[in-house]
Amino acid sequence: MTERSRLKGLNRSSVRSTPIMQFMEWMEDVAHLEEPERVPMTLATVSKSGEPSARIVLLKQVDDRGFVFYTNYHSPKAEDLKQNPRGALVFHWPRQGRQVRVSGEVHKTSRRESEIYFHSRPLGSRLSAWASRQSESLGNRGDLHATMKKMVEKYGDCPPCPPFWGGYRLVPEVVEFWQCRENRLHDRIRYIQEEKGWRIERLNP
Repeated sequence: MTERSRLKGLNRSSVRSTPIMQFMEWMEDVAHLEEPERVPMTLATVSKSGEPSARIVLLKQVDDRGFVFYTNYHSPKAEDLKQNPRGALVFHWPRQGRQVRVSGEVHKTSRRESEIYFHSRPLGSRLSAWASRQSESLGNRGDLHATMKKMVEKYGDCPPCPPFWGGYRLVPEVVEFWQCRENRLHDRIRYIQEEKGWRIERLNP
């Protein structure tokens, strides 16, 4: 029996009352198959001129406030979000035949949140946050290693959180859960944020 065949379908009457609760339930289903500390998601942003861009980032926290990731505030994604503070996420779990799509506004996390997470990272990751000018042109890899060496000499084992580095939180407004089913008659349940709470509806596959 395949992993997909063991999964139940999505029923409007049995899904959780909020998308975050439903998301956490699905996360529990994949926890024994995936690395719980490494949850990849596609983040899509759009520039002020309307140019779309997408990349894989890691989900670092999820709660009722939204989905959190961290990055360099001078990166292209950060520039997009500065100009157009909206984004979309896609989670894909092929072994379970599942996908989750999320869209909404994106805000920076508090400085305190960013610092707490930064100091939980491995030392090498903290130093590289200082060494790398993310997405800028690089002459050769040797230059990067030379800069990394300078950061080691400067900060040792205690690099502070860079002022240009921190978190973002995508606050969900629309969340769709997709479950693979036979004959392409897939289940799709969509949550839409309204004044009085979440409206839940079923979509055609």
